[in-house]
Amino acid sequence: MSSPQSAARPSSGRFPPALYALTTGSFGIGTTEFVIMGLLLQVAADLQVSIATAGLLISGYALGVFFGAPLLTTAMARLPRKFALVALMVIFTLGNLACALAPSYEWLMLARVITSLAHGTFFGVGAVVATSLVAEDRRASAISIMFTGLTVATLLGVPAGAWLGLQYGWRASFWAVTVVGLLATAVIAWWVPADEGERPTTSIRDDFKVLARPQVLLGLLATVLGFSGVFAVFTYIQPLLTRVTGFADATVSLVLLVFGVGMIAGNLLGGRLADKRLVPTLLGSIAALALVLVAMSFVLHMPVLAIVFVGLLGAAAFAIVSPLQLRVLQKAEGVGQSLASSLNIAAFNLGNALGAWVGGLVITHGLGLEALPWVAALLTASGGLVAWLSVRLDRPRERLVIQGSMA
Repeated sequence: MSSPQSAARPSSGRFPPALYALTTGSFGIGTTEFVIMGLLLQVAADLQVSIATAGLLISGYALGVFFGAPLLTTAMARLPRKFALVALMVIFTLGNLACALAPSYEWLMLARVITSLAHGTFFGVGAVVATSLVAEDRRASAISIMFTGLTVATLLGVPAGAWLGLQYGWRASFWAVTVVGLLATAVIAWWVPADEGERPTTSIRDDFKVLARPQVLLGLLATVLGFSGVFAVFTYIQPLLTRVTGFADATVSLVLLVFGVGMIAGNLLGGRLADKRLVPTLLGSIAALALVLVAMSFVLHMPVLAIVFVGLLGAAAFAIVSPLQLRVLQKAEGVGQSLASSLNIAAFNLGNALGAWVGGLVITHGLGLEALPWVAALLTASGGLVAWLSVRLDRPRERLVIQGSMA
């Protein structure tokens, strides 16, 4: 599994090709994660289930990420990182093939869970690899570049998948993602540098000691709650746009393009700002997301403004990703960093599952689609409160450091 690069060397210039190889993998994973949101109505009709039941395919995937991340990360902890990344992409590709061939809702759910197992570990290990490829003052930007694959997936992959599903049936979307998985596997195998000399010498038990750090746990909780608000709305974006705003089914894929543009802009902006001032970016981006969700509830019946706020939702949602990921990486510095990184990806997806589940409860208990943004804003605001508490806990330690240096 040779590549043009023999070792990972931090770069202070342009981002290395290996970083873009990781972006390719994240594009494939992002496409399969989000594409189902543009296919809910087709899947529900074809497999004869309700929209809320079809929405559980998002929750099932997210829960698979949540449980799969620590299991696969610990199982692969002693493997070279490059080998682990390629193996994870093989699992991902086979899982999408199973989705395309699934004969029933139950089989589709199982295939989605299999696909999801690779997700958390890929991004967790990938984030550690990405930060090792650049200088320290560009670590958040490196994470945001890798996560750009997710945002481009939403800009291109999800609308394309929605279009394929509308034209040729929802299975065509998963056949397309299977091809993307094969290409991503090849690119990662070629470009990501080998790291055979960097295998850890600590035990799995030592890795899990990172979970005894309160700041790591608070960071994970802030990720779960902060991001859950996004999916309380985005999981049901298709019925929101068609049944509340009044768009035609064929228009949804075009509106999702706006969401994808917002995601790319927010993701890159969040990374750059976090490189300069992490804490203000962390707290400010979560607050901005909550405000966008509140404002969205007032514009759902106004088609033009609804499109604008779909874009703002994408920007605000992914502006929080790099700050949250870097915060956990910093607090988990040393032993167990890869595990903590993977767990934070799992936390994002637990937030996805929580948001989709809460959104389903809002719909099925009679509050209606229009109540979703309000509930989502409350979820995100609770994550902001946890992040603020975590920052407050930093301050006594900072004072001790200052006093010690003055003594």
